[in-house]
Amino acid sequence: MRDLVRKNINGKRVLILFILTNIIYAVMLIVTIPNVMNYAGGMKLLDMMPTGYSPEYVSSLLIALGEQGRHAYLFNQIPVDMVYPFLFGVSYCLVLAYFLHKLGKLESSLFYLCLLPLLAGLFDYFENIGIITLLNSYPYTSVVLSQITNVCSVLKSAFTTIYFITLNIVLIVFGVTRLFQKLKLN
Repeated sequence: MRDLVRKNINGKRVLILFILTNIIYAVMLIVTIPNVMNYAGGMKLLDMMPTGYSPEYVSSLLIALGEQGRHAYLFNQIPVDMVYPFLFGVSYCLVLAYFLHKLGKLESSLFYLCLLPLLAGLFDYFENIGIITLLNSYPYTSVVLSQITNVCSVLKSAFTTIYFITLNIVLIVFGVTRLFQKLKLN
């Protein structure tokens, strides 16, 4: 895994993946998510609830969406969200690896922090599979499936949050290191 990451931390490649990932994310935030939320009377979609939700909320959301909203969720939002976790996992893994490499820390145990976005992406896929199943099984709403999907949503959010805290710390260390290097040269 480390070799695969090392081979792909070319600055240009990392930047292109980062931009592509964030274009897809922007499409979801600006187009597909608001479109589906309109059907739900403003209720938040399961994807957008980082602290989780109850089986009752899932049931209320599926009712509020109506047939057209459930269709939009399943055929507009979910397809885009099936591309995003892969791009998020790979690009953000490489972003962190890029900066760890610049700090000379990629070969240390800090490398394993690069796996955080991959874990977030994995749980995003599990969440999506749960949402797809819930949408397809409507009007039957499984409490157990709602709870499992909720756990996946919370884990996705937890790994994402831990990743961004880690990335910010690494970026601060990188910036301070570069600043001191420049001051030493002067």
